[in-house]
Amino acid sequence: MYPRIFIVFFLFLSAFFVDGQTPFPIKRFLTPSFMQGASFSIMAKEVQTGTVLYDYDSNRELIPASVMKTITTATALDILGGSYRYETRVEYDGSLTDGILNGNIYIHGSGDPTLGSSYLKSDKDSVIRLWISEVHKAGIRQINGSVIADEQCFDAEGVSMKWMREDLGSYYGQGSYGLSVFDNLYRIDFLTGAPGTSPVILDCSPQIPGLSFRNYLKAASVFSDSCYIVGSPFSGERSLFGIIPAHRKRFSLEGDIPDPALFLAQYITAKLASSGIKVSGEPATFRILNEAGKWKTTERKTIAKTYSPELAEIARITNHVSHNLFADALLKIVGERYKPERGEVISSFGKGVKVLQEHWKQKGLDTRSLWMFDGSGLAITDRLTTSFVCDIYRYMITQSGASEAFFASLPKVGEDGTVKNFLKGTSLQGRARFKSGSMSRVRGYGGYLTKDGKQYAICLFVNNFSCTNRQMTAELEKLLVSLF
Repeated sequence: MYPRIFIVFFLFLSAFFVDGQTPFPIKRFLTPSFMQGASFSIMAKEVQTGTVLYDYDSNRELIPASVMKTITTATALDILGGSYRYETRVEYDGSLTDGILNGNIYIHGSGDPTLGSSYLKSDKDSVIRLWISEVHKAGIRQINGSVIADEQCFDAEGVSMKWMREDLGSYYGQGSYGLSVFDNLYRIDFLTGAPGTSPVILDCSPQIPGLSFRNYLKAASVFSDSCYIVGSPFSGERSLFGIIPAHRKRFSLEGDIPDPALFLAQYITAKLASSGIKVSGEPATFRILNEAGKWKTTERKTIAKTYSPELAEIARITNHVSHNLFADALLKIVGERYKPERGEVISSFGKGVKVLQEHWKQKGLDTRSLWMFDGSGLAITDRLTTSFVCDIYRYMITQSGASEAFFASLPKVGEDGTVKNFLKGTSLQGRARFKSGSMSRVRGYGGYLTKDGKQYAICLFVNNFSCTNRQMTAELEKLLVSLF
């Protein structure tokens, strides 16, 4: 009898003292009914010493959403360096005689996600104009062949197998391929009438050959849309579901380009023709020709080489605007270092994850809590712990050669990027650099914050809450202000 009473009493005291160590702001945050059934984790460590300031359930594996991008960008920067650039080459094969090319033009990709991106300072067609100019300089006036997109550096698995159906075809669910262009996005413009009526599609920009829409949209008395563009990679059919605002002369939605490599070959073919260079053959890609058994390895000559912005700038854009395509392309280019074992079949996503895990193991981090299926955090099976995230953040500041680039890639709260309105007007505005993450019933933040002259690596996740995302954001603001 006495041993049992002693054990119960000991467990009671242990629970009392552990609970007593939980700061009051965290207790208050966990109290409301919308946190019933939810999971919450927070870790805050002083960057230089590793001293823990706050720790609540920091080894709990939770969905990080877009906070995963900080792991991807940190890894790419640490492995490749902030000055790394993707290279894209324009090449030709066959014979060139008296301005007539009896052969093909190739756009040889290395995975650059920034070609024609709207987030760059140059206009979207600047690189393509350069390519066309270099073709002219090479003396080519006619092409008895095709423009072929060579995107084989990455496999055809442009979207993670762990993404949800609602993500496929969306503006944020762009696939990442060996060749990408225009952020892999198109825009549809609608004319909307009275509530309950079907919107009329006015145009699609850019024009994508073979792209068609099944329009199930309805106009409604709302101020913003609540709709989905759904479709599979390489399929030219898209279905439109949901509602968009009524009585609009022009209302725009964005979706992903189904086959960016093929579209780029088509786009270049049209640009060559408009510049006076006739192309006799149909645009094609490595994937299409390889599947048809028509791909041939030939000797090529290089016409032009162009380069992406430095990786430091790509990482900044990735974390500031939460660019899923950029993040996934970074994971895949890191994965090019992976050497498959004999007979091993592994995707470009899988290779990137393997390299990432091994990299952080070699740095002494415990990666057992890292469950990663993409670089963007869009996969709902992704899992991280706040403890692991903070360990990477500490390493990036104290040991990485890319510390400045990584720190600068995170936007200032209340001022920049996706956290422009987070903590705005509070005492923490401008004092922290955070990457946000959001999904249905998922919210998270990770980055750096200063307190009493000390810099802290901080990460917090909350999953499965029952209030709105807006309300949860407000609650997290209150929590952080109270803690810091």
